[in-house]
Amino acid sequence: MKSLTKKSYETELNAIKALLPELDEIIHKIRADNQFKIERKAKNDLVTSADLASEAFIVNRLSELFPDDVIWAEENHAQPEELDQRIWIIDPIDGTTNFSHGFAPYCVSIALWDRTELVLGLVYELAHKQCFYATKGQGAYLDGTVLSVSPCTQPEDSLIATGFPYTEFSGVHSLLTLLEVLFQETHGVRRAGAASYDLCAVAAGWVEGFFEEGLKAWDVAAGGFIVQEAGGYICDWEGGDQWLTGKQIIAGNKPIKKYLLERIQGIYPGFGST
Repeated sequence: MKSLTKKSYETELNAIKALLPELDEIIHKIRADNQFKIERKAKNDLVTSADLASEAFIVNRLSELFPDDVIWAEENHAQPEELDQRIWIIDPIDGTTNFSHGFAPYCVSIALWDRTELVLGLVYELAHKQCFYATKGQGAYLDGTVLSVSPCTQPEDSLIATGFPYTEFSGVHSLLTLLEVLFQETHGVRRAGAASYDLCAVAAGWVEGFFEEGLKAWDVAAGGFIVQEAGGYICDWEGGDQWLTGKQIIAGNKPIKKYLLERIQGIYPGFGST
């Protein structure tokens, strides 16, 4: 019987790691040289000249290195119609509002989708030069140190991360109700301002769980994959697996993911009784 070998994505991982020093220099040089410009895509939805320069650099380099692959990036590269191919999913700066104010964290997020699944994720936190990464079946790492989700199983001993709405506010009442519950039932709630970093915090065991709605694939692809490789669990708010493109996500170890799902479905309209 012929043995089956797992495909390695070390070549792709090493290729994007090699881009980080120059990418870091490009992004920070724009601010240092007074080239920093901010535009509004919509209310509270910002794009900066650093976002555009970062995306252009990443896209150009990946197109040179992997010319047959497809690019899906936040600013100028829309979701491809066919997913049965290799697709790089890129957020050139996650946490643009943080970055525009000089408030950490803000991250570059790069993931690779290979036809049916995510196989690689890298999140580079620019302010502290932290590199989180994972490839399929090889675990998750922070600068070479193995990551694992928190073993804490009790909500009352858990720290929860989330994000706040910034363009769509119809769910604010439900969110505030949920936060009131979490304030009383957990160690507390933290809001970093970059979903990719929140997910990496779950993978590192710094927080036990994370939830948010209104996100895009480029916000969650790399970080979500890193959580899974660190032994964590992810779902959408229905409890299903549409978290990548479904705009609602819950992540954590198994008990805390279950706890957050129950609380969300018990508070937000449309889920019925739980």
